[in-house]
Amino acid sequence: MPQQPSPARKAAVDLLDQVLDEGRPLSENVAVLERLGPADRAAAQRLSADVLRSMERADRLLQHHLRKKPETRVMNILRLGTYELCTGGAAHGVVSDCVNVAAVGVHTQGAKGLVNAVLRKIAATGPETWDSLRVPRLPKWLRGPLIEAWGSEILPAMEIAHHKGAPLDLTAKGDAEALAKAVGGELLPTGSVRLQDGGQVSALPGFDDGDWWVQDAAAALPVKLLGDVTGLQVLDMCAAPGGKTMQLAAAGALVTALDISALRLRRVRDNLRRTGLDAELVEGDALEHEGQYDAILLDAPCSATGTIRRHPDLPHSHEGERIAELIGLQTQMIDHALTLLKPGGRLVFASCSLIPDEGECQVEEALERHQDISIVPLDLPWIEDGWQSEEGGLRLRPDFWADRGGMDGFYMAALQKG
Repeated sequence: MPQQPSPARKAAVDLLDQVLDEGRPLSENVAVLERLGPADRAAAQRLSADVLRSMERADRLLQHHLRKKPETRVMNILRLGTYELCTGGAAHGVVSDCVNVAAVGVHTQGAKGLVNAVLRKIAATGPETWDSLRVPRLPKWLRGPLIEAWGSEILPAMEIAHHKGAPLDLTAKGDAEALAKAVGGELLPTGSVRLQDGGQVSALPGFDDGDWWVQDAAAALPVKLLGDVTGLQVLDMCAAPGGKTMQLAAAGALVTALDISALRLRRVRDNLRRTGLDAELVEGDALEHEGQYDAILLDAPCSATGTIRRHPDLPHSHEGERIAELIGLQTQMIDHALTLLKPGGRLVFASCSLIPDEGECQVEEALERHQDISIVPLDLPWIEDGWQSEEGGLRLRPDFWADRGGMDGFYMAALQKG
């Protein structure tokens, strides 16, 4: 009987298979992780994400040792081993465990010898070559539109940010400065707390007490564009996973958290319970929702191309085939949101996309369609030079704050009604 591999490595290969063979995002593959303990779960997620970030490099090294490309699972075992060997993994342990991953698979048992031979060659020469290989590039379906939008000089800086990955950002329920001291993190100018190496999230101080939640620094900014929401009736129009709902509730708003997915709303409920915050949860289609609100936050469904540094599976799990459909949906959501907004109320439109058609263009066109709205000037002390877009919104990119670890790509703008 073959020796059992480490649960984390086997699960990491399972996750890679789901993304690269079936086109399923890492976030949807919870079944792979549910039987693992917290430490193995965190390690499997980290390994699979790191392999996806560095896949171009791994494949370039592996092609010199393969006569033909093996089936996906064998290739993913080799990619995992190559990444670990070239980034400091102990050769004997990595090679042995990758062979064991192959050995326990019905369809990969016959590849044990190949895995062993190839990874031993990689161990001998790969580490000295790894850092000289170019930073992995985005796939053509995305690289072309982003060069068109931002230029061939800016895109490589984004790709560097994607390859580096992302630190762990936390939003404090209360005192952000106190949280930074408690977890040993950096208090960012925008109020988020950043840890360069967060490790196991659930083991950090304050997790069990609900003192904070994980939220990229850029994703925490749309709520700030709403201004003072104390006592206001606020609709979080696409609420899951709940970071912005919790921000609103912590700021004193009376929040209605709307989402079309019961499963995603369960995550919002769980997050609210852990943090001791309150909101009304409503399952339903945003385009059919009724009511009148003082303020609305619409973090619209989008291509999520701004989140690749945190979600390196995204370029591999689809090829942008739904972007045109999403742009149409965003337009409908903006128009419907304005019907739910009281006169004098404020709507913040946001999208975690790097594609202007899902950001700047949406707001420009909304201003043309609706004569009773205007863009709210941005007057916030933490806004840096180069962040504001021509029409008055806020455009953030992964290469911003490069010395601090970057930020998600985001667009946001505040619109006033009446």
